[in-house]
Amino acid sequence: MDSTSKDTNALAIAKAIENILGVIEQDREKEIIVRRFGIGERKETLEQIGEMLGITRERVRQLEKAILIRLKIAAEDGKVEELAAAEKLIVRNLTEFGRVAKVGELADKIYGKATDTSEKSAVAFVGEISANLAVVDENDKYHQAIGIAEYGDASTIRTRSDEIVKLIKEYKKPVSVDQLDEKLAYEHPDHIKALASISKQLATLNGLWGLAKWPMVNPRNIRDKIFVILENNKAPMHFSDIAKSISDSNFKRKDVTTQAIHNELIKDDRFVLIGRGIYALDSWGYAKGTVTDIIEKVLREAGEPVFRDEIVKRVLKNRQVKETTVLLNLQSKPQFKRTGKGMYSLAEVATDTKKA
Repeated sequence: MDSTSKDTNALAIAKAIENILGVIEQDREKEIIVRRFGIGERKETLEQIGEMLGITRERVRQLEKAILIRLKIAAEDGKVEELAAAEKLIVRNLTEFGRVAKVGELADKIYGKATDTSEKSAVAFVGEISANLAVVDENDKYHQAIGIAEYGDASTIRTRSDEIVKLIKEYKKPVSVDQLDEKLAYEHPDHIKALASISKQLATLNGLWGLAKWPMVNPRNIRDKIFVILENNKAPMHFSDIAKSISDSNFKRKDVTTQAIHNELIKDDRFVLIGRGIYALDSWGYAKGTVTDIIEKVLREAGEPVFRDEIVKRVLKNRQVKETTVLLNLQSKPQFKRTGKGMYSLAEVATDTKKA
């Protein structure tokens, strides 16, 4: 967005706010709205405004409700001259988002920059007054959002968002918008993405949506981030490469040291050391332990002598080490015994066979 467009958009919102406030005749009522919605300053609670004006919290709430009703009627009657231009601006941007958007993201797009609290509040206030816009208030389940009223009021937006949450819970794993689109009847996948984005129960990462409590879409600590990197890579990685991948990722906090990554890999049972500094996920079938432990596991599972080359082959499926490392362990450890030409078994098995 060029500077001219930014200035034009900011001016459209500012003029609409000025005209809306101009409809309010009493200074006290104007003070309540300005402070309550944080227009040009920080938002204040009912208690703070009541204390400032010398009235009760409940009286402030009643006055706010009455003022908003009058403002909305004035807007519908065409008495707020600049509101139509601001509405058109917001609707145009909402269409690009998918008909609904979090207020913060919408404001950033309209102003063409990272907006401050006052600018976000200005956009939200225009949405509150406009009959063509629907405002979803922020609470524990939803982000503050604005939608195009033609496609549903605030209640409808919340219901549709909840339907997406329910569907993702049924999948029991992160899914793409296209996968959700196959199950839902929306005109475009962007509408699903927009509705999902306003729910605090959901999070997204690398094109996948899931519950906010799932590490794959909302990693909260270094170990979760390591897990996401390995899972997405679908192959073992050196700890230094994991650190670099985290630094290059879309994670919110990605400033980590290589040593910190190595320390967390050692502590978490989900990560298996399979080579010199190389780690894999235990869910991929890798077993923990030294090369000697893996050889022992191979022979114990076989239950009979196994050819040397086959032992090496099976061990290398679990460890990224040199073939000579496997052979050295096989030939030098007392728990393994050569039982024939190129064949080995566990020493205890070989002894038991001789006794028999």
